[in-house]
Amino acid sequence: MGYSGGLSKENRGRHSLNSRPDLPANRIRVNRRKDGRCTTADTSMSVEEGNAALIRLFHVHRHFHATRALTDVTLDIYRNEFLFVTGPSGAGKTTLLKLLYRGEVASQGQILVDGMNLARIPRKQIHLLRRKFGIIFQDYKLIPTRTVYDNVALVLEAAGRKPSYIRKKVNSVLRTVGMENRHKTLPPSLSGGEQQRVAVARAVVGDPTIILADEPTGSLDTEAAGLIIKLLKTFHTRGATVVVATHDRELIRSIPGRIIYLQEGRLTGAPTV
Repeated sequence: MGYSGGLSKENRGRHSLNSRPDLPANRIRVNRRKDGRCTTADTSMSVEEGNAALIRLFHVHRHFHATRALTDVTLDIYRNEFLFVTGPSGAGKTTLLKLLYRGEVASQGQILVDGMNLARIPRKQIHLLRRKFGIIFQDYKLIPTRTVYDNVALVLEAAGRKPSYIRKKVNSVLRTVGMENRHKTLPPSLSGGEQQRVAVARAVVGDPTIILADEPTGSLDTEAAGLIIKLLKTFHTRGATVVVATHDRELIRSIPGRIIYLQEGRLTGAPTV
């Protein structure tokens, strides 16, 4: 999926947020100007020196009137990292994911994705940002009147790909997720696990740099959840950066990755999982 770099063995293992959750791993110094905007500078490099951050958040806030969904979040996410965002319901996990692809806009602070400052992207270019992402939703969000094949192919059609490429790519991805024999089926005829596998296929068919998964196993039984876990591992191995918002402890235990913990919209030290 465009790159094969990864974290060192030390950092590929599971580890929780350090005792300074307000700082990313390579210690970004954030200078706040009089107008409230932030400038940043690296003050030191950690063991991730050879693995540049793909996503960077600097003192990010998101609030809805009096409700604060996220408060002062500073975070680096690295290329080919597998990151879990966990915490109780309402902690801000889904909001954090939405901010990354401009599904929502930060109320304060700055977000960089692959060098792009999201606050400066013109509305007409947001679709270019979103091509970097494959998104897996808990409730699938498949079009019920379109077949499995069509739901997946829409991503490539929107990107202007040739029909011959679309056929080859969609069939390949459907084979990977084990849904090639259901390609003519409408989503309402599928089980929850099957619909989520189609959702995974749709998320990865465009070869995204980043896969975001919002509670991908939350509504699935154990067997179906296991298949989704296997697929997430597969696409991470192929080079994707994977960010999963979940409170599913079994999912977290099953995949080595970094864990960050949100509590009432703030990053905190994570409890043992």
